[in-house]
Amino acid sequence: MNTSTLITSPLDPGQAVTNEICPAGEPWAHLIKRGQTFRIVDLEGNQAVDTLFYNAHDAQERYSATDTINRQKKLYLTTGSELYSNFGNVMLTITADTCGRHDTLGGACAAESNTVRYALEKFPMHSCRDNFLHALAHHPLCQELGMSKRDLPSNINFFMNVPVTESGGLEFADGVSAPGKYVEMRAEMDVMVLISNCPQLNNPCNAYNPTPIRLLIWD
Repeated sequence: MNTSTLITSPLDPGQAVTNEICPAGEPWAHLIKRGQTFRIVDLEGNQAVDTLFYNAHDAQERYSATDTINRQKKLYLTTGSELYSNFGNVMLTITADTCGRHDTLGGACAAESNTVRYALEKFPMHSCRDNFLHALAHHPLCQELGMSKRDLPSNINFFMNVPVTESGGLEFADGVSAPGKYVEMRAEMDVMVLISNCPQLNNPCNAYNPTPIRLLIWD
């Protein structure tokens, strides 16, 4: 089953140790220590947030869509979902969610996929893979871990709606989020989060209008 569990959080944004805005279409990376809580806020609604997690001490251990789906027998993430690594360890647990459904299958947009899905002239458009590669090349945390493009697995798309058809295909449908919706998770190990605040302009995942997100961390 893929039922949603909507649960609000008691945490006060005024008490957060990190409270930052990631502009529309930009990357963001940060360390989240074991026991800390991390919240992603969809400020204006229907913004897709492509997200990866890594063991902060060894980037060879990272979020695994395959392990996460297989161990929980669920395609979509919501409150109570555990995010597993490729080593079989729980990296984070979703503790609150006011959206109710987050995609594990759609992956990140790239120049190549934009060309295949939409048109040849879409090739030079900015993409989530561009954001990830930019962060790998320039962000200190990524550099400390010695990361390269080989360290980009399949990502989570928070707030994105990607239904699976009866024939097993994927549909990139209108978002199910709204302004102020958020997802919150507790780190079960020290993790580095790597985000592309999706710049996609060709499908309705963000209503054809990329918007900023807010990112908070509590001790």
